[in-house]
Amino acid sequence: MFESVQGLLDEHNAIQAQLGDPEVYGDQSLARKLGRRSAELNGIVETYHRWGGLQEDLAAAQEMAAEDAEFAAEVPQLEAQLQAAQEKLHRLLIPRDPDDSRNVILEVKGGEGGDEAALFAGDLLRMYTRYADTRGWKTEIISATESDLGGYKDVQMAVKGNSNDPAEGVYARLKFEGGVHRVQRVPVTESQGRIHTSAAGVLVLPEVDEPGELEINQNELKIDVYRSSGPGGQSVNTTDSAVRITHLPTGIVVAMQNEKSQLQNREAGMRVLRARILAHQQAIIDAENSAQRKSQIRTMDRSERIRTYNYPENRIADHRTGYKAYNLDQVMNGDLEAVIQSAIELDEQSRLDALGD
Repeated sequence: MFESVQGLLDEHNAIQAQLGDPEVYGDQSLARKLGRRSAELNGIVETYHRWGGLQEDLAAAQEMAAEDAEFAAEVPQLEAQLQAAQEKLHRLLIPRDPDDSRNVILEVKGGEGGDEAALFAGDLLRMYTRYADTRGWKTEIISATESDLGGYKDVQMAVKGNSNDPAEGVYARLKFEGGVHRVQRVPVTESQGRIHTSAAGVLVLPEVDEPGELEINQNELKIDVYRSSGPGGQSVNTTDSAVRITHLPTGIVVAMQNEKSQLQNREAGMRVLRARILAHQQAIIDAENSAQRKSQIRTMDRSERIRTYNYPENRIADHRTGYKAYNLDQVMNGDLEAVIQSAIELDEQSRLDALGD
């Protein structure tokens, strides 16, 4: 059992040797890559050694059980601990999504429902911001188009993590948030107290670590400049500072107008464009490997309805995992961990099932 672990143990030892070489840190990209891989392997190495130690302890206790009641009493405890370690190691050996350790650009866009959808998009953004705060992550609004009554027609936020461990990566925990989020509640604009249903779309993009990681040919970009506008289309800038960037090979379009200068908007636009191209490339890989794609529940677009937020019942329900709870008020205040964990566990189980096929 776990024959593949030895190769990972050897890789871990080799990486530790590399990280001990000061010259490695002359290449920050390499040092970051090695650090992330080391963090990913640490859990496997520690769990494997614990599993091996428990096997030895169990064998010794079983040998002495007939002669000593204390050893006999330890046997069932050690068997349970060994089973738990074995299950944990099995899950750690599931191939991880290569983007798990990345930071993300999270996009929220008001959908059907007009002003109410925009208000809900703002609520979702606040929910994710507060969840990020609970994990010690940093957030930064890159671009936002506000609606007339508040909320957002669309908004893009960068989320930066604080751990090299892929299991604790921002993308690892937020990637399952992509899709349609449906809300049922009485809108602030409703005078007769009727419950309305509206929706907002969420897109979660793994962010490129540094510009050089994903090369973009400048000749394949079409860049247009125009004057930025505010709610209702009103002009908020007298110069052509807004930027629209089109990546001709993929047709991906990014528009930025939040910053005051054309250069700043272009830099922000390129940041989002790189993330979208990276996601586009991963979607192609997933499509080519249909078995892997079916084992994952994440979505790279806003077309799948994934969750319903019912305010009158204080209920949140995830339609993919079957998760349901009556603490919507707490969830909207950032207590999102249980909802996210249900998606992670379903994905892990799907991967385990795929390995067994």
